[in-house]
Amino acid sequence: MEPSYKTINKQLNKIDKKISAVNHSEYGYIKDNFKKLIWYNFLIGLARGFGMAVGFTVLGAVALYILQKIVMLNLPLISEWIANLIRLAQSYK
Repeated sequence: MEPSYKTINKQLNKIDKKISAVNHSEYGYIKDNFKKLIWYNFLIGLARGFGMAVGFTVLGAVALYILQKIVMLNLPLISEWIANLIRLAQSYK
């Protein structure tokens, strides 16, 4: 016999309450300890900044690679514009 939706819903609600209680207790500990809160936020900021820098670098490299491949196709107007853009980007090395 399969469990009913009401039984599953009750079990999920119990699990949700237990998870919420654990999350609130950890948040309370961090909130009450000011130094820990500052350190935690500092580390999160570093991780976000590093992730954005790496992501932007990778996306920029992929975009330049794709633009170079488009230039190789020798499409009129577009190729000239992209070639000028690539020359400009490479001149800042």
